[in-house]
Amino acid sequence: MTDEEKKQVEKFIDYVKESSNIVFFGGAGVSTDSGIPDFRSKDGLYNQHDVEFDAYEPEYLLSHDCLYYNQKVFFEYYRQKLDTHDIKPNITHYTLAKMEKAGKLRAIVTQNIDGLHQKAGSVRVHEIHGTTARNYCATCGKQYPEDYIFASKDPIPRCSCGGFVRPDVTMYGESLPLQAVEDSIRDISAADMLIIAGTSLAVYPAASYIGYFRGKHLAVINRDRINVRLREQDIFLQMPMGEVFKMLGESLGL
Repeated sequence: MTDEEKKQVEKFIDYVKESSNIVFFGGAGVSTDSGIPDFRSKDGLYNQHDVEFDAYEPEYLLSHDCLYYNQKVFFEYYRQKLDTHDIKPNITHYTLAKMEKAGKLRAIVTQNIDGLHQKAGSVRVHEIHGTTARNYCATCGKQYPEDYIFASKDPIPRCSCGGFVRPDVTMYGESLPLQAVEDSIRDISAADMLIIAGTSLAVYPAASYIGYFRGKHLAVINRDRINVRLREQDIFLQMPMGEVFKMLGESLGL
């Protein structure tokens, strides 16, 4: 860590210490330390070459059209690429959960569908893209356990009513869950500090929600530069997230 990076991390920690209503807005980069690939980096899910799926655009494989009209392909891709139920949270997840318990963090707004924030102990988590931890019948709405799709031997997992069981994940071409969106906007609007981490801010409308922030401190943590408007007092930490949150946790005594 360079002297300048250390200075910036110390400034970030000072901002956290003087804030009492923090919101964390996170993307796929939050879970990479747990071994889950992100989407758009050079090693991300969308840049993995697999003969079985190379004929399709990555966004199509996670789209409403693929789920409803090319189901065998969708469920094969989903089972191969998005099974995270055995993955453990990392230092960032655990530090955020401790911050919430200590009364520093009001909420987490996550674009991730892996459920790792809840596994780490976080309670107020707004999952704006849904989660692989819940499944339901697309016909009758019956709920199914987290591992139902992954454990099913049928190419297309079926409900007792005959309909297919889908993950409670927002696919491309579908609307975001209204309650999660409303809660996210409300909490971001009321926050005195917003931490944006592990996201390219390339997915809309989710990325637009940070525009509701009117608080005092904004900090961005990402390994690549991203297009985000910063004020003079704001911070951009282009460094490993786990390292930053390890230092933060130690400084806060968590």
